[in-house]
Amino acid sequence: MELNYHHHHHEPHRSQNSGWLRAAVLGANDGLISTGSLMLGMATAQAAPATVLLTGLAGLAAGALSMAAGEYVSVSSQADAEHADIRIETRALRDHPELELQELTQIYVQRGLTPELAREVALQLTAHDDLGAHLRDEVGISELQRARPVQAALASATAFTLGALPPVLLGWLWTGPGLAMAMVLVTTLLLVVLGYAAERVAGGGGFRGAWRVLLWGSMAQAATALIGWLFGVSVG
Repeated sequence: MELNYHHHHHEPHRSQNSGWLRAAVLGANDGLISTGSLMLGMATAQAAPATVLLTGLAGLAAGALSMAAGEYVSVSSQADAEHADIRIETRALRDHPELELQELTQIYVQRGLTPELAREVALQLTAHDDLGAHLRDEVGISELQRARPVQAALASATAFTLGALPPVLLGWLWTGPGLAMAMVLVTTLLLVVLGYAAERVAGGGGFRGAWRVLLWGSMAQAATALIGWLFGVSVG
């Protein structure tokens, strides 16, 4: 049987999306749940519509900036650790190249290669890109997974803003009575859609993701609605 070496077989892997998917889902969930719940609490406290809207806008701005700052600080710490590891490996390759080659060889032996083949692989990878090989196979740092603080901060802030926009727009456009009930219905529906879509993108069926997001989102809405009902006064 003749093999066709010109045929390129590609298998899409979902785990490659884990980084951006986690940030997007976290930001959008946080924006939708926190802003929607905050506005719901004010609505059940019988606050004026303008106050409910102002609360939502303030929650959106504060939440987006908080997400950006938190993600930037967190990913910057990861980047600092990566840079430290890069300096360590660079110095080790300069001062002890043979020991580093043995270390790389042993890694490939532990992964199932024979010692002879493992050393040959280590030699070729070292000749091609010694630092890259050690960072990837010894430390676990790859170019696709490098920490990028600014990118992470912007992505988190954008995702939070997109998640917070629906309840804010609802508070702006809804002029009649029943704002609290409308807020519950819209937020709940969007939570289900977001949870379902996130699990589908990750390769799952979607329903477990929808249920998880709905459960925690409903608890947040119930808590803020209860607080608004218990301590509500007419504000503005």
